[in-house]
Amino acid sequence: MAQVRREHCAVLAFLFFANALTGQARGHTTAEQDPQTGLWSWTWVRTRVSIELKQLLPDQTRAFFLGRGFGRAAADRIARACVFQTIFRNDGSRPVAYDLDDWSVSHRGERLALRTREAWDAQWAQATVAEAARIALWWALLPTEQGFEPGDYNWGMTSFGLPPGAAFDLSLRLSIDGEPVDGRVRSMACAADRTAE
Repeated sequence: MAQVRREHCAVLAFLFFANALTGQARGHTTAEQDPQTGLWSWTWVRTRVSIELKQLLPDQTRAFFLGRGFGRAAADRIARACVFQTIFRNDGSRPVAYDLDDWSVSHRGERLALRTREAWDAQWAQATVAEAARIALWWALLPTEQGFEPGDYNWGMTSFGLPPGAAFDLSLRLSIDGEPVDGRVRSMACAADRTAE
């Protein structure tokens, strides 16, 4: 009987540690709501590499781009495309790189690409948007590809191309010291457009 218990405990311990290692390999996510603004942020972490995604109100984004030379219709198009403030940090000891073209959102059974700098730039080719405004958007958005040495960080806007209030999951991919790492941030949501309420 004691032998069976020891074996049972060993199996449970193995399953516990295997689960912990699998979770660590994928990273873990925390969600937090700002008590003053009611806005949410999600932070994905793995081996001291973190990606924090903070909701931005469409009104905040609208005002930001109106102040940088966009007309009302163009600023509204950006504002209603689910924009987040994104902070990427490498507090680990190995180099990290990512390419936003490898990331995707899952929304209502569809898998969609992010709206990167290049995707937005292609849209403006069909519209009359001043070059200075296009440059401001380019530099406001998180770079599509970037590498980080230990201690490096960067931030910028990311655009998920979904309507205000939409719920989605984010699939991300990066490499840590050349090793591919996949992660998933579940149950995210675009900020609601409070001016439309």
